[in-house]
Amino acid sequence: MSGLMGRVALVTGGSRGIGAAIARRLALEGADVALTYVSAAEKAHAVVRDIQALGRRAFAIAADGASPEATQRAVEVTVAELGRLDILVNNAGIFPYGPLESVTLEELERTLAVHVKASFIASQAAARHLGQGGRIINIGTCLVDRVPHSGVTLYSMSKAALTGLTKGLARDLGPRGITANIVHPGPIDTDMNPADGPGADPQRALLALGHYGEGEDIASAVAWLSGEGGRFVTGASIAVDGGYTA
Repeated sequence: MSGLMGRVALVTGGSRGIGAAIARRLALEGADVALTYVSAAEKAHAVVRDIQALGRRAFAIAADGASPEATQRAVEVTVAELGRLDILVNNAGIFPYGPLESVTLEELERTLAVHVKASFIASQAAARHLGQGGRIINIGTCLVDRVPHSGVTLYSMSKAALTGLTKGLARDLGPRGITANIVHPGPIDTDMNPADGPGADPQRALLALGHYGEGEDIASAVAWLSGEGGRFVTGASIAVDGGYTA
């Protein structure tokens, strides 16, 4: 595949799970890829090696999304190292879970910093470098449109903000030929939410297809939006959730 040949992508939170699948898929399509990680350095460098084995340039950046400075630096380092930026995937995330009464102010602030503030800052920084055909793709969650159980109020709220960000970016950047979209994954088999984990069966019961998805399912949607197929799609919310919100 070579649909993204000559393009440069930055994937935040690209060391594992959905982010790693996205980074590998964009490279398979021809893109050079930078990815960020917080603590999983070995996994991040393993993804880099996989991408380099495809003949593409790649490197990993240690950057905590809760730090505005680190987020801005990741964008600037990507441009400095790879010469340009065409695709930004705001994927980095955390999963706060628990009773509403137990949510601390610190947890609230960190979740909003990682999901909302970092995505805004990265998009703002990337917009200075993106040209005609540029892409910003945010990774949301199926728990934005449907919250079938308790304990995820903070998570759902923080991810819901990305829909507003996406639509605003589409309007602000559309005149420059840059698209912005959000992909909402359903239950995906990752180390954060394994298909054989203790909470898997209740989630599986809510899926129209009856089974978990894989990281590649999300990566395929991101790759399509990143390429020519997505050139007339902007401001859109795309569910890749196995019918979770059907």
